[in-house]
Amino acid sequence: MFLVNRIHIRDYSLVGNEAAIAIEKGLAEAAWYAAPVSRREISTLLERRDGPALRDTLLWFLLIIVSGVCGFLLWGTWWALLPFMVYGVLYASTSDSRWHESGHGTAFKTDWMNSVLYEIASFMVLRESTRWRWSHTRHHSDTLIVGRDPEIAVTRPPDLLGLFLRFFGINTTYRFHRNVLRHSVGWIGDDEKTFVPESEHGKVVIRARIYLAVYASVIALSVCTGSILPF
Repeated sequence: MFLVNRIHIRDYSLVGNEAAIAIEKGLAEAAWYAAPVSRREISTLLERRDGPALRDTLLWFLLIIVSGVCGFLLWGTWWALLPFMVYGVLYASTSDSRWHESGHGTAFKTDWMNSVLYEIASFMVLRESTRWRWSHTRHHSDTLIVGRDPEIAVTRPPDLLGLFLRFFGINTTYRFHRNVLRHSVGWIGDDEKTFVPESEHGKVVIRARIYLAVYASVIALSVCTGSILPF
């Protein structure tokens, strides 16, 4: 005789039962263990410099431009695949680490440089900058707390189809564009309202409209020129 355990599907939304349970248990914004590191050691570990980040960022953009130009020049031949593969990796993959570190303010010493890189990388990696800044703040304050953390990548039990689609960026791309459209008309989701302060909602709307303006400009240029190439 086989015993079959009933699978309990947890509510990973931020406005469901699990959110209330997390708050009731004191897991929301809880005071967790902090390593006994002195202020002097922390200041040493947190030392930042603009030079290395500027060098790496300029080199990164240069490689993106060079690979894009090579793909453009080789357009119409199979050889164009090679530079465009490099371009795709540099644009869509390495932008994630730039997004993360500049979002934490650890890439540059100068804050405005972090902000500029964060905005650019957010667009490149398909994450709305204001919405994700607050999402990531909640992620670090309530890491892996079901009902509180909006960035839990793998649920229990795992959503295998969702993981497969996410691996190829299918569902994430769809959700990004859906949210941009919603945010552009002022619609902020209930989940998002739990971690994005009301004072920041206007920034979410403005950035969504900027994203749409960029996309509309690219589409219009392609239609007018009859080509997907930029020149």
